[in-house]
Amino acid sequence: MTKVKNIFSYLCELAPLELQEDFDNAGFLLGHGDAAVTRALLALDITPPVIEEAREKQAQLLISHHPLIFSPLKTVTDPGSGAKALRLAEQGTAVISMHTNLDIAEGGVNDVLINLLGAKAEEPLDAENCGRVGHLDKPLSMEKFLRFCKERLQTKGLRYYDAGRPVYKLAVMGGSGGSALAEAAAKGCDTYVTADIKYNQFLEAGELGINLIDGDHFCTENPVIPVLADQLRRRFPEVAFLVSERHGQLISFL
Repeated sequence: MTKVKNIFSYLCELAPLELQEDFDNAGFLLGHGDAAVTRALLALDITPPVIEEAREKQAQLLISHHPLIFSPLKTVTDPGSGAKALRLAEQGTAVISMHTNLDIAEGGVNDVLINLLGAKAEEPLDAENCGRVGHLDKPLSMEKFLRFCKERLQTKGLRYYDAGRPVYKLAVMGGSGGSALAEAAAKGCDTYVTADIKYNQFLEAGELGINLIDGDHFCTENPVIPVLADQLRRRFPEVAFLVSERHGQLISFL
């Protein structure tokens, strides 16, 4: 019989909690470690529809990327994290979240992302080992790479700055990675793919002469979820690991 604590232990082998950044709250956040698991649901975020999906699918465990709780939880009566935690507890769904540790870990968010975009990771992007740098097999025009990127990320749209350079040496960081733009340029990258880019960072890309692509926070991180589900299926074949069908890209484009 597979228990929550067995799955948590394996996830910590894949993405050790010691790797998480100081602000983070990754780990086993809700439930009983000795509870049996026959069905688990994986999703990037814990939203009300995902919680309901876990209930309907009778999942005893919910595995997310973004933690259910970030700040100290003082009450479970508020309409945010507290209420979601209460609802999950009432329906008997445990929660494990693997966040920045999964971003940094080998085979985690950023390795999956750079492989998805046609390159192999050669080195970390920044000093915290978050983000990856690698080369495509051959240079592509920015126009072709944008179409490829949109298709591979399954995004509704891209925001980008075209520096007029072909895409060959690529840097990526899943999620909010605009602050690492200078590092990407310093490593000689011609293109940087991340998300949540601010206006001043697009201006900076123009000054640095680097292609900059905002692929959406969800779309640059969610590719790790089915990969993680496959790893868990191989390790625990007696458990059904389901990928959420109700959580997707939140941002729309006209």
